[in-house]
Amino acid sequence: MRPDEVLRAMSLVPAPLYVHALPLRRYVRPTTCADCQRIGDAVTLALTAVHYDELDSAEHLLDTAERLAAAHGAACRPQPDQQRGRGRVGRWAAASTPVVAATDASWKGRAGGIAYAVSDGHYGLRGRGTGRLDPTGASRVLINELRAVDFLLSAYEEAPAGMTVLLDSVVALRWLHRWQAGVVTRMPAGYDVRERRWAAQPTLVRLAEAVSCRPDLSFQHVKGHSGHALNEAADGLSHMARRRVDETFDVRPRAHALVDAFLRDWHGSLAR
Repeated sequence: MRPDEVLRAMSLVPAPLYVHALPLRRYVRPTTCADCQRIGDAVTLALTAVHYDELDSAEHLLDTAERLAAAHGAACRPQPDQQRGRGRVGRWAAASTPVVAATDASWKGRAGGIAYAVSDGHYGLRGRGTGRLDPTGASRVLINELRAVDFLLSAYEEAPAGMTVLLDSVVALRWLHRWQAGVVTRMPAGYDVRERRWAAQPTLVRLAEAVSCRPDLSFQHVKGHSGHALNEAADGLSHMARRRVDETFDVRPRAHALVDAFLRDWHGSLAR
């Protein structure tokens, strides 16, 4: 099952079973580990059983998955910070401050970049070009500002409760607040919502549904290019990702150093 399919299936799981299913959903991913595959298969079958109101079968399958997981231990799969375009500055992983993130997008000509930086050390950057089949539409900058938020939220199995997400785009912020209020059928002008070959849902459709289920997330405005450490980190990463579309350079050490420098400023300002 794809991550968005798992998310939709989890929304149907009744509360007594949801507690058991939530920690097991990490196994429903492609893996080369036979034990993880068996656990994932049991969870997938359980979610399918819930879809058909076979709750007794679902409970039995989740019990089986729990026993297999207890015997096997942690899921043998790359964590989000090991995936392409993502990383983490480990020194900030144990920071006890509330989790705050900033996202940003950069676009020039036919190349763009999206990025995020988080106070707990997580960061990500991804470049993209445009072509004949680009579903973005006329609102290119806005769409990519919102894609950056989806990129951030997908870095976690479950985004930290109460996380604050900072954006320097007021228009993107309005869309997030609208979706969070439950108006999930509205999309920015020109955005193509037709089914994708590579995913069950378009990115913004998935994002709208995700934020509508997370009233605890706080989306706030931050003035761009004002010296805010997290915003400057996200801005720098998005520009780096955009340049990487047309240029050849080793982006990972540069991104890691940039995020580490800005997070030192961020945490230092909190300590003062």
